[in-house]
Amino acid sequence: MQDVSAYMRISQEVRAALDEGRAVVALESTVIAHGLPYPANIETALEMERLVRVEGAVPATIAIDGGQIAIGLSVDELTRLGTAHEVQKVSRRDLAVTLARGGLGATTVAGTMYCAHLAGIRFFATGGIGGVHRGAATSFDISADLTELSRTPVLVVCVGAESILDLALTLEYRETQGIPVICWQTDEWPAFYVRQSGHRLAHRVDEVKTLARVAHAQWECNLNGIVVTCPIPEQYALAAAPVEAAIEGALRSARAQGIRGAATTPFLLAHVAQVTGGESVEANKALLFNNAQWAARFAVAYAGHVDFFEQ
Repeated sequence: MQDVSAYMRISQEVRAALDEGRAVVALESTVIAHGLPYPANIETALEMERLVRVEGAVPATIAIDGGQIAIGLSVDELTRLGTAHEVQKVSRRDLAVTLARGGLGATTVAGTMYCAHLAGIRFFATGGIGGVHRGAATSFDISADLTELSRTPVLVVCVGAESILDLALTLEYRETQGIPVICWQTDEWPAFYVRQSGHRLAHRVDEVKTLARVAHAQWECNLNGIVVTCPIPEQYALAAAPVEAAIEGALRSARAQGIRGAATTPFLLAHVAQVTGGESVEANKALLFNNAQWAARFAVAYAGHVDFFEQ
């Protein structure tokens, strides 16, 4: 890999952890700039970082700022991301342009994965990954997250794909791309706000140590990304029927207003939040916290038990 140090700044805390081989968990910044309303966005970002530290890992929230990839943000930097009016949504395709222009950017799942990989970070916690959008048979709207997972060796802890997507087609496409999905302590692919989707998957893991072994085998065999799905905690889960009705209404509104591309997901999530009276926002926060905790536990197990890989 070429030297990208001129385009990267790593916080002292993250740099020390990487140098010492300690557990580091990447966190995306799109949820701060485009995913949750203010001030819930900043509060959620700070709480995710706190939970990662509680589990013994170091959080590395990633964003683009001043022509550099920032790995590990200060409170002031997080606040700026959560309050600025013009923040570029940065996937892999947008990275070079945003760096060259020196603007402020929030990294998507794909963008965060790639930047984490550049920094040597293997574990990443997010909400839901992107996938195949409804109507993709004619729009060809498929998230770059899936392509990134097929080529970048990072383990992504999530609640499956965002519920606004076509979950069945997303699973078919990830299989085509050779992306393994591990169901954490469940047999089903979760459906974001809803704990069960009806899609049973082949690989279930119930122990942190086993999950660390899977990650080690994946990367030793020169394979790439892994998805680990953690269902939303039961007390915060929403009922499937009202969520689906809200999504269908959001999709109709998006079509009527001509909303497409990168603007689609934030619009749909905001619409669902409005229809559910804010319940979806609370659910979103809860699943983000849960994913951050598990990602930290997986990262700590992977970093701290090198010996069991050789048994």
